[in-house]
Amino acid sequence: MKTLVIVTHPALENSVINKRWIAELEKHPEKYHIHSLHEVYPDEKIDVLKEQQLLESFDRIVFQFPFYWFNCPPLLKKWLDEVFTHGWAYGSKSGYKLGGKKIGLAISAGIEETGYTPEGKYKYTMETLTTPFQITFEYVKADYKGIYVYYDIEQNSSPEWIEQSVAPFLGFIDNLS
Repeated sequence: MKTLVIVTHPALENSVINKRWIAELEKHPEKYHIHSLHEVYPDEKIDVLKEQQLLESFDRIVFQFPFYWFNCPPLLKKWLDEVFTHGWAYGSKSGYKLGGKKIGLAISAGIEETGYTPEGKYKYTMETLTTPFQITFEYVKADYKGIYVYYDIEQNSSPEWIEQSVAPFLGFIDNLS
């Protein structure tokens, strides 16, 4: 079963971890379909029907993005607002086209994991901060499978640190079922 990986990174050329994850996904085109929103929509004019058809053709979907300002990149929020429409994603007998689809988040975070604890600098866990995604996916009757987060990219961007993220990242995606 092939997985759709929707990548949203406004400066992918400067990324270390997201580029590495994509490079690993590209080694397995039979397993993963990579859909980079900034590449497909550099003008941010989203083809809603095309995106809905793409989503309908996969049973497993992962949203991959860097976490900053305690949220996703703006293009992903715009994409969700425009693509998850009434009558398609929710709200009618013909809606809920995402119903039962397994959805997860793969997030790169610059800050160390201890910063995302009740005692940490930001006082909230990543699970708490990503609750709006969970609620959204549950609202459209998708099967939300949680998050994979790789922390501390700002302090640990060595090739070894980046490489340590690859196997758990792929494991998360492959175990969405």
